[in-house]
Amino acid sequence: MNPIFYRRSIRNFLDKDIECEKIERVLRAAMQAPSAHNFKPWEFIVVESEEKKDDISKMSPHATPAGKSKVSIVVLGNTKLVEKDSMWLEQDLSAAIQNMLLQIVEEGLGGVWLGFYPEMERVNKMKRYFNLPEHIIPFGVVAFGYSNEENKFVDRYDETKVYCENYNWEELI
Repeated sequence: MNPIFYRRSIRNFLDKDIECEKIERVLRAAMQAPSAHNFKPWEFIVVESEEKKDDISKMSPHATPAGKSKVSIVVLGNTKLVEKDSMWLEQDLSAAIQNMLLQIVEEGLGGVWLGFYPEMERVNKMKRYFNLPEHIIPFGVVAFGYSNEENKFVDRYDETKVYCENYNWEELI
């Protein structure tokens, strides 16, 4: 079945190294994402050292999976690449992260998206830690690795959220 239906947020990982080819395919998947005006404003920092993953895990109350992961990839937005039209930056980076998460499933791994942007306290911690220039925005982190949890299909389809031709908000009141 399509990885879309098996993707889950996996937050605990086994102490098993990830093959370089798998990491590269995750990054390649990110770069296959759609991008407004084809600006491709993404850049990535691959983090494998225990010290740096542990430091990242402390930059947000929700980032603890980074410290447990075998690999964490910091997803960056380069605002110089979108100077003419920056209003789509977040959508481009979100699409790249979603592609990463789907490829992680395809590789037999588990992963989770750890949000940093737009929470400026988290963003600034990451900027200081990696000595990022002003035009680089640390958008999020994808933590992943092998997991003893299985990516299982859970049917999330909810027909009450689907409307034909018009939005029937009055029915919700």
